[in-house]
Amino acid sequence: MADNLQSRIAATFRQDKIWAIGFVTVLWTTLLFVLLAVRPYIPHSAIEVAAWIALSAVGLFNTASIAAMIRHYAHDRDHIYSLDIRHLDAMRRR
Repeated sequence: MADNLQSRIAATFRQDKIWAIGFVTVLWTTLLFVLLAVRPYIPHSAIEVAAWIALSAVGLFNTASIAAMIRHYAHDRDHIYSLDIRHLDAMRRR
């Protein structure tokens, strides 16, 4: 039973990491797409520089927060995921 729970925890954690990495990838792609799409309409180079700085700040802060979340989940994954799995199992039994 414990091996089964550990394998389910590992699988769930792996899936969450994949989703988090995918989210970060989509976020950076979207940020770059939007800035490059509006770039021809930016009247001054100073505004463009500010937009690139803002894009970098938003992207970096979001990437750092997702990385911190993954580290926290990795550190405390047995507690976090075992609780989730127990609740999912209880819901299925109902």
